[in-house]
Amino acid sequence: MTRAIFPASFDPITYGHVDIATRAANVFDELIVGVYSRPQKNTLFSVEERLDLTKLALAHIPNIRVEPYSNLTVEFAKAYDASVIVRGLRVASDFEWELQLSLMNRTLDTGVETICFMPSQQYTFLSSSMLKDIAKNNGPITELAPAEVVEALRIKYSHHSNNHR
Repeated sequence: MTRAIFPASFDPITYGHVDIATRAANVFDELIVGVYSRPQKNTLFSVEERLDLTKLALAHIPNIRVEPYSNLTVEFAKAYDASVIVRGLRVASDFEWELQLSLMNRTLDTGVETICFMPSQQYTFLSSSMLKDIAKNNGPITELAPAEVVEALRIKYSHHSNNHR
């Protein structure tokens, strides 16, 4: 059985993430989606909110589990006996960073490989940061994220704007 992990902050999960997770779940027997929680990283959503939104967005895929983690990615992979780290490569500028991560992860654990998936064309531009920026400015995001995420962003940003009036 080949088990892989798909680690990210998922702040919040987008259709780009769902696209990569869906395609990776078709390749591997089991995919553990790791929601990264790092205290020094400013996130819009708490780790609990990100876990809930990610679970809802991926609930239709039977061989996916969503779990939190805060340690090194290779340690997370080891904890779940995963031999592959799945990453998404949207644009050429992502490649340099992903190459560095892959080489460092291989230095830390030679038993873990990184496999990069290219997103479907309509998601090559999409990131969580871009999604949040569009949502914050009341732009249309229903084509960019699952309904639960769209609603969660609407609530977050209506709360923020009410506090800043």
